[in-house]
Amino acid sequence: MLALANPLVAGFSLNAAPPTRFQRAASVCMASGEDELLRRFGLPAQDFTPSRRDVLGLAGAAAVANAFQGAAVADDGMFSLPPLPYDYGALEPHIDAATMKFHHDFHHQAYINNLNKAMAGKPAASLTSLMPGAIDAKLNNAGGGHYNHCLFWTTMKKGGGGEPSGVLGDKIKEAFGSFDDFKSQFAAASAGVFGSGWSWLAVAKDGSVKIVTTPNQNNPLMNGATEPGLIPILGLDVWEHAYYLKYQNRRPEYIAAFWNVVDWDKVGEYYTEYGAKGEAVPF
Repeated sequence: MLALANPLVAGFSLNAAPPTRFQRAASVCMASGEDELLRRFGLPAQDFTPSRRDVLGLAGAAAVANAFQGAAVADDGMFSLPPLPYDYGALEPHIDAATMKFHHDFHHQAYINNLNKAMAGKPAASLTSLMPGAIDAKLNNAGGGHYNHCLFWTTMKKGGGGEPSGVLGDKIKEAFGSFDDFKSQFAAASAGVFGSGWSWLAVAKDGSVKIVTTPNQNNPLMNGATEPGLIPILGLDVWEHAYYLKYQNRRPEYIAAFWNVVDWDKVGEYYTEYGAKGEAVPF
């Protein structure tokens, strides 16, 4: 197994005390989930994407383990990986801990590594400032991958769900008739994204809210990605790597589970503090 080829991948230090039986079992379980995600999707890194033969071969397994470990280490550069605002398992049983670890520590980190490579030697810039021109600058995958995931992590929480209140709740009812109708339309849009991409709740220039989708790592802040002026305040990642381990090809089940972890207080804050003012959420 990949975890056995390199003990550091399983979270062990060569200088640490031997792990307990429970730690070994938990680590193997977590690593096996990461193995499956790596086998299917690799990492969004330009310098290494393992093939099926690489992963299944004995010699290739060691190489994959080293690359998998290295992808979790931030390159020196302009941007760095923000920590999750909760534990890997906080969103269980709706989003599993193994997926969260792989998705955040390795997949998100790989976007950051690629973005740092692309920005090497260029003037310092904020992530948000790169978004409007990201498509023309060919930063929409690396830069969009970083921005989109920053928004994604912060709009979920343990014990989330329910309904939005206050101004955002009113705006959703104005736009869609009811919160249930909004959920149905958002779910349909999310399920209908062809291949990989995102669905968004975005704020228009007049303060109204609407649902839009984008392919790959594009987002509404990018010129030409959607209608002009939209500010995303909630995004759902519908790339397969975000849900395959638990839901396989059952994307609608993942979408339904998402409503149980949405942090509507944070989304409402993003509406009033940024979207309603025509400003992008800063990361």
